[in-house]
Amino acid sequence: METIELERSIEQQHCTNIAIQKVTEVCNEKNLRLTDIRKRVLELVWQAQGPVGAYTILGQLIEDGRNAAPTTVYRALDFLLDEGFVHRLSSLNAFIGCAFPGHITLSQFLICNQCSKVDELQSFEISQSIDMSAKERQFQIKNEIIEIQGSCKACRKD
Repeated sequence: METIELERSIEQQHCTNIAIQKVTEVCNEKNLRLTDIRKRVLELVWQAQGPVGAYTILGQLIEDGRNAAPTTVYRALDFLLDEGFVHRLSSLNAFIGCAFPGHITLSQFLICNQCSKVDELQSFEISQSIDMSAKERQFQIKNEIIEIQGSCKACRKD
């Protein structure tokens, strides 16, 4: 059992490292400042086992010994959101790392109501349909995040 948990931890750290590397590259390309606090908040979002709330992030920053306040966390999250490095899941009031950092994406999320597992989709067909409907109504889309709630395979009792 401990071996499985260790493997998951190593895999999670690997995913976090890849995300940080990609975000750093995008920031360098766009000449954006990835400050220490922004980077740490991004790490905490990616290290979470699922969606994570701002106050959980704040608690971890304080535990790290940083002099942080809620505005510190929200400013960092705003930057990460604006640049497409994280997503905000409104229904959970939480944040999750973007599987496609650096691209302002049109995303759909499958959210399990039982275990809170989240899978990010990138369905071109769904986004195209929404885009066509918006254009018909002369509506300009700024952000598209669709949250679909249900039960994952592990939680479903078929």
